[in-house]
Amino acid sequence: MKKPFLECSLLHVGIILSVIISLVPFFWFIITSLKSQTAVEAIPPTWWPNGNLDAYRSALLDHQLLNYMMNSVIVAGSTTIIALLLAIPAAYALARVRMKGKSLILGGLLSMSMFPQIVIAGPVWEILKHIGGLNTHWGLVLPYLTLTLPLAIWILATFFKELPRELEDAARVDGCTLWQTMSKVMAPLAAPGIFTAAILTFIYAWNEFFFALLILTDPEQQTLPVGIALFQGEFTMPWGELAAASVLATLPLVLVVLLFQRGIISGLSAGAIKG
Repeated sequence: MKKPFLECSLLHVGIILSVIISLVPFFWFIITSLKSQTAVEAIPPTWWPNGNLDAYRSALLDHQLLNYMMNSVIVAGSTTIIALLLAIPAAYALARVRMKGKSLILGGLLSMSMFPQIVIAGPVWEILKHIGGLNTHWGLVLPYLTLTLPLAIWILATFFKELPRELEDAARVDGCTLWQTMSKVMAPLAAPGIFTAAILTFIYAWNEFFFALLILTDPEQQTLPVGIALFQGEFTMPWGELAAASVLATLPLVLVVLLFQRGIISGLSAGAIKG
């Protein structure tokens, strides 16, 4: 009994340490965001905030944070909606329709999602330049779709594959077309997988920095990651404003994941525990 107890204790210690290490940077940003500029620059540093909200006021009013947040909502929301509209029928076809080379297609999609962004940066920039997509939100959505669609299709195809075929047969007996079967019968049952794909796509588009920096050079069009990175102070680096902006940018994602973590886990693990 002692050995399993010891192993269990070590496992718990490892989990606690991992959680602490993961939360320390975010905790430090919260503390920094609630300090005055003098306290932020103090040496040695102070470990507790003094409740100063000037950094939040400055980030929201002086650094156009609300504009950056709105731009991120537009880009991330558009990417998520379009990705799902394309991924759901594609994944359903790969999972249910008989065709040759499905495994090759899925493998190709998965390999596409592993491409380093820098490899396709040049071609993407040239294409967007020729079609007028630079400094536009839709021009940023296009490369985001290229990078998020493969993962969304992979997740949804795995989920659709595990749904009972008897439901499709019953729908066809009732006179449903292939499209009606997918949209009215199978897609509602695949809601956990669809939700998981939507959350992962939204998080990627919300946090992405490289293409946003490359494509959006107009401050009025920039998204949160780029806008925060380009915060400037008159004489010093505005660490308090940076911390406050980072907290405001991260909180929506944290809340979404905490509120819907069961659905996300269900969608990610469905293909592994069914069948």
